[in-house]
Amino acid sequence: MPRPVTKLTDKRVKAAKPQEKEQTLSDGGGLQLRVLPSGTKSWQFKYKNPVTGKYNKMPLGIYPDKSLSDARDDAADKRKLLANGIDPKTHKLEKKKEEVRKHNNTFIAAAELWFERKKPTVTEQHASREWKTLEKYVFPKMKSMPLESITAPETIEVLRPLESDGKHSTVKRICQSLNQIMDYSVNHGYIQANPLAKIITVFSKNVVEHMATIKPGELPEFLKALWGAPNIQNKTRLLILWQLHTMTRPKEAARAKWGDIHFDDKVWIIPAEEMKRRRAHRVPLTPATIAILEKMKPLSGHHQYIFPNERDPHGHASTYTVNAAIKRSLGYKGKLVAHGLRSVASTALHEQGFDSLLVEACLAHADENETRAAYNRSDYLEQRRPIMEWWSELIGQTSPK
Repeated sequence: MPRPVTKLTDKRVKAAKPQEKEQTLSDGGGLQLRVLPSGTKSWQFKYKNPVTGKYNKMPLGIYPDKSLSDARDDAADKRKLLANGIDPKTHKLEKKKEEVRKHNNTFIAAAELWFERKKPTVTEQHASREWKTLEKYVFPKMKSMPLESITAPETIEVLRPLESDGKHSTVKRICQSLNQIMDYSVNHGYIQANPLAKIITVFSKNVVEHMATIKPGELPEFLKALWGAPNIQNKTRLLILWQLHTMTRPKEAARAKWGDIHFDDKVWIIPAEEMKRRRAHRVPLTPATIAILEKMKPLSGHHQYIFPNERDPHGHASTYTVNAAIKRSLGYKGKLVAHGLRSVASTALHEQGFDSLLVEACLAHADENETRAAYNRSDYLEQRRPIMEWWSELIGQTSPK
């Protein structure tokens, strides 16, 4: 028969003195106190592995940080695991792994991984704006949350103040970002399902205010104002005409580079990184647009950008130059914005009866037919040439003589 174990007492544990060799004092039930020659006292749990039958020892903590009473409670928990056929050491390792996994599976960790994948697919400005929006409105309350604990009701409450402030567009953009982050997490096995898939439906819809623009019939009056404005620089006038003729966005027009102009092929190739949808866009050059370039050559032909910055000739014109000129110099505040020039072109071309697919290609819009877009890699450059020439001729016809 095994010898009965004399239970340890607080007094005995405290009084245990170090010797030349390590001492092991047993409390019974697998709980032991190690007394090292250095004087350190620590608890350990000795048990038999329920599968292999081999004896193992498991550290439980240092005395007096862990008292005798706490060590007994810890050992009791280990014995319960053994009674259920569970190795306590393996259980502890698995629990630690799970805690580490949950710690790593935080919302901010998933968001950072998602953002690294998304950045190459959008413009630098778009990526920066999207991340800053999350930093301002979402991360302060959600960044440390484990993905598994994120719920729709709590997330909705985070966004409610924005809705109350009337920032409906911001709410919509954030919901889109949140969905993408959670879908990314599902696809990579971090969580089983996306709990935020439908949260946009609970918020008030934004009333879309269309950008200010004019009708094609009002183009002659606009061009008369453009040519007659006494307080507008000629290069700004040419930039407005360049954007109008090429049907490009304000940023694309202002950042046009001489190196992207191919005079022999009569085409302006806008690099993918400059485009909203991160796909290179070819713009057919018409006699009118080539004439604009010829007028700009003496002013900026020795620089990188066609329309240089007023203060820094090595930089490009501000992307707000056209908008400011239309509003202040031409007196079109509330009537027309720079981006609205594209709308004028779109309306005129559709009214003329040009193929909608080709018109949308002129505007560098994505094909709404996703199946067709997936297989179609053509940008219809040659089919677009006569359309661009017609548009340039219309502008020329309506310009003051």
